[in-house]
Amino acid sequence: MRRMFLQMLAIALLISSASYGQSLGDIARQNREKKAEDASTAPKVITNQTLPKDPDANPGPSDAPPVASGPASSKDLNRLSAKHHVTEQHLAEQRLAEQRAAEQWKRQILAQENTMATLQAQIDRLHASIQSANGSAQSEGPYNRYQARQLQRVAQIQVQLDQQKRKLDQMQDAARHAGMHTPVYDP
Repeated sequence: MRRMFLQMLAIALLISSASYGQSLGDIARQNREKKAEDASTAPKVITNQTLPKDPDANPGPSDAPPVASGPASSKDLNRLSAKHHVTEQHLAEQRLAEQRAAEQWKRQILAQENTMATLQAQIDRLHASIQSANGSAQSEGPYNRYQARQLQRVAQIQVQLDQQKRKLDQMQDAARHAGMHTPVYDP
């Protein structure tokens, strides 16, 4: 009997401790309240009129432009249009520099591909000359010194071609990492 009483007491204590925990609804309510408090601090809105004349200067009370309720003066409009013009000019120069870099990458990659095509054409010509010297398209091995030298030359050119392929892969990776688009590094 006493044992059963102790077991029931233990179960009652466990249930009561679980009921004192926070409910999911309470947690959600607290999060909503916290977000509402955070949202009550309004973000600072920056407009062209509140920007300082010199972007590197720290705006102090005397540097802050006056807030005008009427139309802006012609001096303010000229200043803003000049600043806008400088920004457009800077962006145009930046785009032009990016285009030049892309064209340079593309030229280098195309030159590398042309080098590889030239080497492959040399290999193809040597294979054709070996086959024509043998008189059949299915030669099992070199039958004379000429064919042996040609096969040796093919092997040398193949090594060069493999090196050029690795170089092209490196150039394409470098262009990709430089932020170039697919038409630049894979023309």
